[in-house]
Amino acid sequence: MTDRPILFSGPMVRALLAGRKTQTRRILKPQPIGFDWHDLKCKPRIEIGDRLWVREAHYLTDDGDDEYAVYVADGNDATGEHLHEVAALEKLHPTVDWSRHKKQRPSIHMPRWASRITLIVTDVRVERLQEISEADAIAEGIAEIASGDKSLRFWKRYRDGGWNGYVDSPIASYASLWTEINGPGSWEANPWVVTYTSTVIKQNIDEVGL
Repeated sequence: MTDRPILFSGPMVRALLAGRKTQTRRILKPQPIGFDWHDLKCKPRIEIGDRLWVREAHYLTDDGDDEYAVYVADGNDATGEHLHEVAALEKLHPTVDWSRHKKQRPSIHMPRWASRITLIVTDVRVERLQEISEADAIAEGIAEIASGDKSLRFWKRYRDGGWNGYVDSPIASYASLWTEINGPGSWEANPWVVTYTSTVIKQNIDEVGL
């Protein structure tokens, strides 16, 4: 068992917290030449039983005694309140350097102690990206759009950058999410990926029992 960090975007952090996301796919590196990934001398870096601590965009601040994180994925209510408080303190104490408290930090710079989500890996498999099933696409955390007709289900089309677009296929929704993250043509390239299935625990990794 190994502890490792793993990066997630804001929407995927929200999906983890909401209980919608139990899978993630990452491009296998290096990519196999031909059709059999078993010819590779390497293997997936993450194994069953590994614990992954989620890194996400954040602010670091403190209350005068203890340092804590404010999470960007929690939306404007959390980040806006934080920045408003910093602005008020800046007026009260203009000689203090408050720049650290106002700086949004990318996920890659999140320290281990600030992580609030832990993933316990329960399954690892290597496959082509487009081999994803509808059930697996849903497990990737794609957002379902409410419909007045309960016999119909619609899913967000991520490349629209908002909620105006939708599709009626979970796989099409995931394809648009993959393209949004990895760029035009990335879904059509159909790379080999490593699919990780995990149990999601909403705790810091050092608070999770072994």
